[in-house]
Amino acid sequence: MKKVAVAGLVFFAGVGVCFTVMSMLGFKGKPERIEKIAVPGLYKSPALPESISFAGEAVPLDRWEVKEQLDRELTYNYFQPQNVVYIIKLAERFFPQIEPILKANNIPDDFKYLCVAESNLQNLISKVGATGFWQFMAGTAPGYNLEVTGTVDERYHVVKSTEAACQYLKQAYNKFGNWTAAAASYNCGMGGYNQRATQQGSNIYYDLVLPEETNRYIFRILTFKHLLSNADELGYDITGSYRYTDLKTRTINVSQNIPNLVSFARNNGTSYKVLKTLNPWLRGNSLSPKAGKSYQLVLPE
Repeated sequence: MKKVAVAGLVFFAGVGVCFTVMSMLGFKGKPERIEKIAVPGLYKSPALPESISFAGEAVPLDRWEVKEQLDRELTYNYFQPQNVVYIIKLAERFFPQIEPILKANNIPDDFKYLCVAESNLQNLISKVGATGFWQFMAGTAPGYNLEVTGTVDERYHVVKSTEAACQYLKQAYNKFGNWTAAAASYNCGMGGYNQRATQQGSNIYYDLVLPEETNRYIFRILTFKHLLSNADELGYDITGSYRYTDLKTRTINVSQNIPNLVSFARNNGTSYKVLKTLNPWLRGNSLSPKAGKSYQLVLPE
């Protein structure tokens, strides 16, 4: 009984405080309802571009379902400004490394946005184990000349993994005949895309029913192309001093065994942390090149 009495006193005391505060805020009489305060433009939906293309291939925005798919991804990502801003900063550093490799391999420049869609320009590991900027699986990587061992994992190497992605994309383009299909197959595999294209009588991405992640995949790429290409107009104001510019580094060629990378880093005027940060493909505390193979290590200038 005492507990009930105390609970009642607490309840009425809380109600009293509530009325007192409301009275101080200017509410008179019985507060039956408090109107919501609208903030004009706080969640204004971003406008869709009138037209957009991927790798020179037009997106059929005249089709309502295509338009709404792009709108879904654009809306979702536009309202995650912290993620977009961070990607813009990273792009300042990594796009200059990725773009020349795409160009040298005759891969359209828009594929740098596929890299953003895959990893946000970070060396991430997916739930299924896909790793690095371009999200290669450990079993697939060696087929694209990426070494994966206990001490070296070149899926973390921006340059080498980009070259590997170019190999895949050229194969996919030769198979499907258009870059949009090649990009979609990067998500579901050439076999998976081909199976559904054959079953549905078309290899045009926008005409196919695909796994949900692949259904959204090209539109995610297009979203990042639109957001990063029009960042200033869309309100992502990042002055030059806040962008991550290219680092001043030097490169040395290593073909001999390095038994201790901590000592190696110190002897080369840097720290183990910086060495690992600049060379994330180094996965162990030592480096043992195979006979006839050498590695390029990046060090601070």
